[in-house]
Amino acid sequence: MDLTTLNDKQKEAVKCPDGPLLVLAGAGSGKTRVLTTKLAYLVEDVGVDPHNILAITFTNKAAKEMKERAYKMLGKASYDMQISTFHSFGLLLIKENYEKLGFDKNFTILDSDDSLTIIKKILKDMNLDSKMYNPRAIRNKISSAKNELMDSNYYSRFANSQYEEIILEVFRKYEQKVLKNNSMDFDDLLLLPIKLFKQFPEVLEKYQDRFKYILVDEYQDTNEAQYTLIKMLSKKYKNICVVGDLDQSIYGFRGANFRNILNFEKDYPEAKVIALEENYRSTGNILNVANDIIKNNKQRKEKKLWTKNDDGPKIRYHRALDEKDEASYVTSEIKKLIINGEAKSSIAVLYRTNAQSRNMEEALLKENIPYKVVGSFYFYNRKEIKDLISYLKLIYNSNDDVSLMRVINVPKRQIGPKTIENLASSALSKGVSLYEAIDSGKELEFKKMIERIKKESENMSLTELTELILTESGMRQELESLKTIEGEIRLENLEEFKSITKNFEENNGVISLEEFLLEISLVSDIEEHKNNNDVVTLMTIHSAKGLEFDHVFIIGLEEGLFPHLNSLDSPDEIEEERRLCYVAVTRAKKTLTLVNAERRMIYGNTNCNPPSRFISEIGDEYLEKDKKEKKQFNKEEMIDKTVEYNVGDHVIHDIYGEGVVVAIGSVLSIAFSHPYGIVKIMKGHKSIRKV
Repeated sequence: MDLTTLNDKQKEAVKCPDGPLLVLAGAGSGKTRVLTTKLAYLVEDVGVDPHNILAITFTNKAAKEMKERAYKMLGKASYDMQISTFHSFGLLLIKENYEKLGFDKNFTILDSDDSLTIIKKILKDMNLDSKMYNPRAIRNKISSAKNELMDSNYYSRFANSQYEEIILEVFRKYEQKVLKNNSMDFDDLLLLPIKLFKQFPEVLEKYQDRFKYILVDEYQDTNEAQYTLIKMLSKKYKNICVVGDLDQSIYGFRGANFRNILNFEKDYPEAKVIALEENYRSTGNILNVANDIIKNNKQRKEKKLWTKNDDGPKIRYHRALDEKDEASYVTSEIKKLIINGEAKSSIAVLYRTNAQSRNMEEALLKENIPYKVVGSFYFYNRKEIKDLISYLKLIYNSNDDVSLMRVINVPKRQIGPKTIENLASSALSKGVSLYEAIDSGKELEFKKMIERIKKESENMSLTELTELILTESGMRQELESLKTIEGEIRLENLEEFKSITKNFEENNGVISLEEFLLEISLVSDIEEHKNNNDVVTLMTIHSAKGLEFDHVFIIGLEEGLFPHLNSLDSPDEIEEERRLCYVAVTRAKKTLTLVNAERRMIYGNTNCNPPSRFISEIGDEYLEKDKKEKKQFNKEEMIDKTVEYNVGDHVIHDIYGEGVVVAIGSVLSIAFSHPYGIVKIMKGHKSIRKV
């Protein structure tokens, strides 16, 4: 293979075929190129059978890109490789061994909303108040437990309060319900293969012998279940190459454990470690800023990004008066870029929380600058789309109680809660599904309609089936009869769904309801960024990972916002916030602007916080600061740690006047007179003084 286009470190990573290999790939260092070249090298130069290669990544977008690149290098041979996301790979293992796991062939996958529906029903059956026992919180707790490889039996060890005992009981009932429905949830796609391998060592060995060479992308983002699955598969041959960047581990809140990459050399003492430090994306000054920030983290492996690119302009830093002024400043700078001929699609505004987008949207609208908010609303989460998918699921698996409950009265058929409750009791006493228990009334008409659609669909395409459901169910007629804009939009969404079925049919060449339902179950929850329309992009930093833009604005760089208030008392969480800042900075290719505000209203509260500590970590030589700003942005200068406060203390604030301390935590809650109300302020901040 021709490897002349790779740098020395990239070549070294590609030409290391056997044994454990850790590739520490800095931002913009060409890791995808290294991974795909390594796939081709293993086949063409080492002679590995493509059937023996497993490449795992995290998003459908990344898997698709890897497949396309592999095809360009290897042609049809690449089809024999297993290149997929963790969840798609888990699904493959389950499909090939469903009987051993106790499932029927027509199992269905529950999405997070389906899981929520089951939990709400369990809480209702247990006569528990959903305000006291929040169904979403319980669902998330169960999901987190499962990602830590805990079933309800294992979880019982940690149930040491009344609240935890309730969660345990819900967990047990949830497991029973899901299994009885011949269903599994998203977390099970990782858990069940591990269970399979533990119960059937011969099955594990079969897959170990099949996947002799394993490559894992974004290893720093693996959770306990993903880590365990890969460790089990690679144990026999140890030909495991993991690529990742500890400095970009930002998904701790989802269960990702950055220590997996830190511990790789403990897991595989013979491992080789190669650092990719040459960056092809950004200017020298942007990388200097990134290096200055991230070197303050203690839990990391030493790595310093560098580039042959020019230094480029210094990084701009602006301190606005408030959130409106911040949005106005950023918008005026965006306007200048556009006037100078920069594409709107080359500009991004990044922020820590979704709530920060609103002021930016208003400012851009005033200036008639087109924009999109990435991840703000998600097609598959729209009610009408979820209803349609539930119809498809029910046609595929009539024992799917969750889907039946969702659509039995959609559109309205006068099948009320009491009827459904009676049906559930009947199903429970007979030990059958809700669908099987239907034998009379309006619900029987519904059942006959489903049976009719099932029969007619036997010789139909997915697109024709979708059309049939829209007509037969009455969904289309109901929306048309509304005669409202909302009804029209919802109808357009349902029509758009037919584009998805059509694409699936054309791309796959198969018309399989089973495969289609499995595919759309694996679609990412965040709308994946498309760079094909010329608009400014607004997005959270978490959503921006993996993307790049010529011009990046990072807003809200204040203590309590970024780093986030919830992280201030935890050194581990502050380090994750710093990694998040590093990710934000390294999205920029040509220019980077850092912005914050002296005061800010967010979630209905006004806060006055000092500039983010991350700004004070940047060397002065790389920053172009506002002339009005002090030379040093040192948190210590803004905070007097010696001041003691008590509830009831009277204080005076530079802007809000006289107030009373009403609560003390890591910040002060101070009640000011109308119109300010309660404002949260950092303890000892120079803007307040005790009376």
